[in-house]
Parts: sequence; C-alpha cells; structure tokens
Amino acid sequence: MATGNAKLATMAWRNIWRNRRRTLITVFGIVFGVFMAVLMTGIGDSTYGQMIDHAARMGGGHVVVQHPDYQRLPTLKKTVPDAEAVEAAAAELPHVEGTTSRITGAAMLATAKHSQGTFFIAIDPERESEDTFGILEGRWEGEPLTSADQEHAVVLGAVMAENLGVKLGSKVVYTVTDKGGEIVSGLVRVVGIVTTGAPSLDASLCVLPIGEIRRSLGYGPHESTMVAVFIDDHREADAVSEALAARVPEGVAVLPWNEAQPDLAGFIAMKQGGAVVFEVIIMVLLAAGIFNTLFVSVMERLREFGIMSAIGFSQRQLFALVMWESSWLALVGLVGSVVAIAGPYIHLSTNGFDMSKMMGGSAEVAGVAMDPILYVRIHPESALSIAAAVVLATLVSGLYPAWRAGRANPADAIRVV
Repeated sequence: MATGNAKLATMAWRNIWRNRRRTLITVFGIVFGVFMAVLMTGIGDSTYGQMIDHAARMGGGHVVVQHPDYQRLPTLKKTVPDAEAVEAAAAELPHVEGTTSRITGAAMLATAKHSQGTFFIAIDPERESEDTFGILEGRWEGEPLTSADQEHAVVLGAVMAENLGVKLGSKVVYTVTDKGGEIVSGLVRVVGIVTTGAPSLDASLCVLPIGEIRRSLGYGPHESTMVAVFIDDHREADAVSEALAARVPEGVAVLPWNEAQPDLAGFIAMKQGGAVVFEVIIMVLLAAGIFNTLFVSVMERLREFGIMSAIGFSQRQLFALVMWESSWLALVGLVGSVVAIAGPYIHLSTNGFDMSKMMGGSAEVAGVAMDPILYVRIHPESALSIAAAVVLATLVSGLYPAWRAGRANPADAIRVV
C-alpha cells in the first residue's frame, strides 16, 4: 500500500508540471493569498499585543486582583486588605514578571480658579519602571514622583494641567472620600506634567504617592484597591488568573485583562472578527482558483483516466491521484509563500509601517495610545492556522475533480477526442 501511494504521489507530482504555466499561476495565487493573510494577521497580532501591553502598563496590569464588586462600582471602600500576600502568591507563578500595588479612585482637583473631577492613581515610584508604568515613557516637564511617602506631590497630565491652569510648583487641592465614607482633602504641589500621547488620558491623569494616600484614606500599610500582575505574554493572562485565583485569600477577585478592560477587549474582538472574515474571503477565492485549475486539468485528461481505469486503476486510486495533485499544489504554494514572504516579513517586523502622518500625531482606543509604527509580527499559532486553512482549501477544491476522475468510464472516455 505504501509503495502504491508513493507511486501515485510521484505520478501526481509529474502531472501538475505537465502544464507548467497553469500550475505557476495557481501557485502565485496561493502565494498572494497567503501574503495578504499573513500581512493582515501579523499587523493584528502585533498591534493588539502592543495595545494590551500598553493598557496593562497604564492601569492594572495583565491580571488584576481587586475587590469582587470594584469592577461593577469602583469606590475606595472596596479594597484588597493584604496586597503584600497577593503579590507574594503571584510572584511564584510562571510567566509572571512583576507585581505592584496601586490605589485608584475618584477625586476632585481644585485650584483657586478651577476644579475638575478625575480618577487618580496612587503608586509606589520605587517599585515602578517603564515596564510596569508606561506613563514614565511620556514627554515630561518636571520629574516623576520619587517615593511612596513623598509629601505634598502630584503629577498631572498635560491637558489636565492646562484645564486647571497650573504649572510646575502650582498648588492643587485634592478631595476624596476615605474608607469610612468621610470627605478628606490634601494640598499638593505639581512636581511633574506628562504628555502620554493618549488625549483622554492626558486630560484625566492624576498620579499621587501611595503612602500619603494610604494615610489620607485610613488604609492599612499593605492595603490597596488593586494588585497589578505583569506577565511575559498577554495570551497567558487567562491561565495565570486561574492559577492565581486558587492561591489568593477569599474576598478578592482575579481578572485577566480582557475582563478588567472590556472596552479594549471588545474593540480587539471586533477587529479580529473583521480580519477573519477578510481571510475567509481570501481562502474562498483561493479555493475557486485551485478548483478551476484541477477541474480543467481533469476534464482535459478524461480519456487518460478512462484508459487508466481500463488497465486496472481503481476508482479509489484515480481519486487519490487527483487528491495528491491537490496536495502537491498546496505544498508548493506554501513553500513558495515562505520564500516570497520571508524578506518582506523580516523588513516589516523590524521597521514596520510609519503611520504617524495618517494618524495626525496621536491616536487612541479605549484610552490606550496607539503606536504610530505598525509592525507585522505573527504569532506561531496564527501562522499554523493560515497554513492549515490553505491546505484545507486546496484539498476541498480537489474533492469534486478527484471524484470526477474516479468516475471516468473507459468506454465513454475512449470516444473523447
């Protein structure tokens, strides 16, 4: 049986090159279709991955640990009592690169002439870096916070500072509701003004030192509203959140990024759905071209198939022969695709597309700044999916021509001139 299959495979290989021009046109169609699919998928994998990482570094991490009701109705009364224990549990898990505790909540900022509501974030600057707090990568006037217990200091977004009419050194009063429901205020000076590139974030950003905020709110030394967990691959967020949920104390919720930031997750899901529809259209067109090649080839060789049937080839063997031809087309097309795409892919994954002029300086989605340089970096599983789709489309295209070849009647075929 193995020898018979090998002979059929060899015969099929020779058959597809009997009409070299038609085969090369079909292979070119496969290469073009794969190139477009890789381009679209690669841009999506890279761009969405960057957006998820940027969002994690601007807020709660790839995995967020918080009070079960905080997501539905965020208030400063809903806390993680022992954030230190949660961080210790997270640090033991694979893929986890870092953790940090933060306090976020509503606040009112006021000067002598202006006031504005905002959603502040309190951090420990000594535990933050550009890998965990993307705001540090922004354009700065002044300097970031220096310690968790830095007194009377605040960092504002550039648009927020403009709306309040403040500059470096200006005084600002923040007003919040503490853990017991009492209204408390604090006087701070603007030590830094930052431009992140996300207009909505620049208009609402207020960063305070976590030590001073804990004292103002009546929190314990390790109490916070969230623990941000950062991992090496956002695709592992679900697995890490499940593992961490089994380790943390009762009374807290562990959410992957897509549950913690549903607006961003919905946008990405919509875009990925559109990309899938586009790729399906490409594969249907690809299958139509391959079907045309195989069907025309079979119809031109009906007399040949009839003679082969007369000398002892079974319907199953004739069917297998054409399916082998279909398989060879898929294999040659994929190899050709790798050769043709390798150079452009390396260039686009390294240098990318510069979209800064088209974006007009800045763009954002769900409060996350988009990188104006679009790279093409495809995940291995996405590449395998495209390859599997090409093989499937090619094999499906060969089913009817193969069936038609297997049904060739020696008596009828002999009359074909």
